[in-house]
Amino acid sequence: MVTRSVAAPPTPWSRDLAEPTIEPSAFVHPFSQLIGDVHIGDNVLVAPGTSIRADEGSPFAIGAGSSIQDDVVIHGLEQGRVLGGDQQPYSVWIGANVCVTHKAIIHGPAYLGDGCFVGFRSTIFNARLGRGCVVMMHALVQDVEIPPGKFVPSGAVITRQEQVAQLSDAKPEDLAFVQELISVNQDLRAGYACAADEACISDVLSDRDRIPLTPIDHDNGTKTMQPQRLTSDIVHQVRQLLSQGYRIGTEHADIRRFRSNVWQTCMPIQSSREAEVLGALEACLEEHTGEYVRLFGIDPVAKRRIAPTTIQRADGKPVAVNAQSVPKAVPSGYAAPQSRHSSGSSQDAAGLLQQVRQLLSQGYRIGLEHADSRRFRSNVWQSCTPIHSNNEREVMAALQTCLAEHAGEYVRMFGIDPVAKRRITPITVQRPDSRATVGAAPSGGGTSAPAGHYNGAASAGSAAAPGQLSPAVVQQVRQLLSQGYRIGSEHADSRRFRSNVWQTCPPVTTTQEADVLSALSACVQEHAGEYVRIFGIDPVAKQRLSPVMVNRPNGNGHNGHGGGSAGGASVGASTPSYQAPPPSAHNGSATSGGGPGVTSDVMQQVRQLVGQGYRISLEHADVRRYRSGAWQSGGVLEGHGSSDVIAALEASLAAHAGEYVRLVGIDPQAKRRVSETTIQRP
Repeated sequence: MVTRSVAAPPTPWSRDLAEPTIEPSAFVHPFSQLIGDVHIGDNVLVAPGTSIRADEGSPFAIGAGSSIQDDVVIHGLEQGRVLGGDQQPYSVWIGANVCVTHKAIIHGPAYLGDGCFVGFRSTIFNARLGRGCVVMMHALVQDVEIPPGKFVPSGAVITRQEQVAQLSDAKPEDLAFVQELISVNQDLRAGYACAADEACISDVLSDRDRIPLTPIDHDNGTKTMQPQRLTSDIVHQVRQLLSQGYRIGTEHADIRRFRSNVWQTCMPIQSSREAEVLGALEACLEEHTGEYVRLFGIDPVAKRRIAPTTIQRADGKPVAVNAQSVPKAVPSGYAAPQSRHSSGSSQDAAGLLQQVRQLLSQGYRIGLEHADSRRFRSNVWQSCTPIHSNNEREVMAALQTCLAEHAGEYVRMFGIDPVAKRRITPITVQRPDSRATVGAAPSGGGTSAPAGHYNGAASAGSAAAPGQLSPAVVQQVRQLLSQGYRIGSEHADSRRFRSNVWQTCPPVTTTQEADVLSALSACVQEHAGEYVRIFGIDPVAKQRLSPVMVNRPNGNGHNGHGGGSAGGASVGASTPSYQAPPPSAHNGSATSGGGPGVTSDVMQQVRQLVGQGYRISLEHADVRRYRSGAWQSGGVLEGHGSSDVIAALEASLAAHAGEYVRLVGIDPQAKRRVSETTIQRP
């Protein structure tokens, strides 16, 4: 079919232009532009918006079965020709079954062999492409000749002939993709031809009229869809979401993807009218029969999802929809969350509100994280929707929404320093057992902590209450900070503690005493019922100092054991020493007289050294040599773990019964000793 395009604009080359020749089976859209000596072969599609101008350089030839898609520009320079397939000179030669896609530019002199593909927005200028070449999107091919069957990747710039030698061959999947596009455009060409044929289009319209329409009930002039797959609970859920200003989105997944929790987004529902939304949901369920489908609300302001709900199962079984899963609008007053999210006490709500106010007043933002019981045990938290506002009312509303969405999970809140890009005061505000952990709000980042929060009692010898730091630990932290060290903390449950496997708490990046104590108190409070220890970090030598136990599962705080002293002993400013305390202070940490054996303190020290990558050796001396300081080496304790090393240690102690024996830690990298501890006396 021949379709004449609009008249060409006058140019210096348009005085004696030849007319385009178009084969009857080709289709040229009326909105395209053909100028000059252009030959269009059989079954060629020239889509709307195309500009083929053979006014400056000519002639052009487009082979049979080729497809020139929307907004393609084909032009040629006045000078320069290529030898076409018929051995005649052409400004632009496009072979048979070539696909030139949207917004591509073909500028002569140019030669495209049979079966070539030119991707979106790519440019071919003064180049020759052999048969079956594939040029992907946004590529430039200029001043080169490409052999047949080569593949030009997306974004490539091929302007030198030596670059052509590095191109790979087109793969079968690339050729299949090209063939699919060609077949689609052939169907499109047939559709365009049918639309221009009155007999053909009348048959199509008559067939469409014979398709029965879905019955629509009319009630007071408004159309209401009668859903077949949507239950009353689903309709109520949709109405509730729409009434609160949310939009509706849907996702689907087959059985395999559903097991992996990989969902695919359905066509977006742009409308907020109930009838149109229900109609779109009905169509989505019909389209994805045999798959899982779920809907969710979309908050257009906060850019977040609300209340995802499964509305169709792959096995066709009915789905029970909980109508209460949609979060309610937050009331103007800061009411505490429901009892299933927190304790519901006014003190907890007041403490949480006070904490939020304190953080906001200091210029911090608020962040939230949640974790189920399994992830909580592994200290793996997932971020809630970011809170970008500094308004107290909006922050509390977002906080209550997060608590409602993650009922039955752990939720913790923390401050965010927007300047230093760090966290401040993480604190757990919800637990799965509905026990709120927010009492009096702890200190924020920049204010000094209340003395009662860190000092468990007035007496230095008193034990700290759960979640608080004893005066000895506070004094230890002050000493470490005054010497330029940073503070780190670790926690372990009873099982991991027996294996000496510790998990790191969130890093304490600040050196302000109030911030450090606040972070440590939050760590102890968060891991109540576990072992918690702190340690100093030398930022210059990149090494840890002796750790100090500050919490145990039985509720006791620091008791003087655990690898270091916090009871007022000074912290060395150099490499830590693992000297055992005097026997009177530790109930006999060194074995004396009563036979060989390894005490719990020595075991703990061995585990610490092995855990830090140090090697362990022994030295022994009788009474005479001990007085002279002449120790004899007992060899290195070999083993694959702390248990093997402890077994070798017991054997060595038995072999040197009645002598002094000391434990030596060795840094294998620095080739130096890190500790010397006497563990047996005669």
